[in-house]
Amino acid sequence: MRLRQRLVVVAVAVIVIITTGLVAMRFSDGPYGMLSGGAFSSGTAQSSLSDWSFLAGREVIEFQTMAPETSRTIWLVVVEQKLYFVSGYMNTVVGKIWKQWPGHVAENNAILIRVDGSIYPQRLKRLLDQPAVPSVMRKFSKKYGLGSEDARDDAILAMVGAGDVWLFEVVAAD
Repeated sequence: MRLRQRLVVVAVAVIVIITTGLVAMRFSDGPYGMLSGGAFSSGTAQSSLSDWSFLAGREVIEFQTMAPETSRTIWLVVVEQKLYFVSGYMNTVVGKIWKQWPGHVAENNAILIRVDGSIYPQRLKRLLDQPAVPSVMRKFSKKYGLGSEDARDDAILAMVGAGDVWLFEVVAAD
């Protein structure tokens, strides 16, 4: 076999292996690092929470959307016992391909959060121009080194309002 044919065979094999792995992740018990996973199949169901201060020092947690039932890890901040998630790069090509979950949440905001084997049913509420937006976004910037801790309130509100970043507050399930 010629070198070019061998390279094509290797490339096809690599693509098949990667695709198979990504499809298999959809059936796993939660995410694996940055890779999305399937619905949570382990953990102990708990009641919804309103005080998330115990997560203040955490870098990431897992959460699952309900339609479709997929899970992922996400950055978080806690401000005044409230939990917030953010999804950046929403208006970029990469963001439009990679960041599907915010659109799913717009249609069905029910989620599950899994922390240390406990699963909490919650909902996500998108924030656009609420008074808390600038301080929450600054906390994300400071915590994760995003470099925009000194941005003016109007610039932060414009970025969030334009949909470049989607900011969510975690609220109790009904």
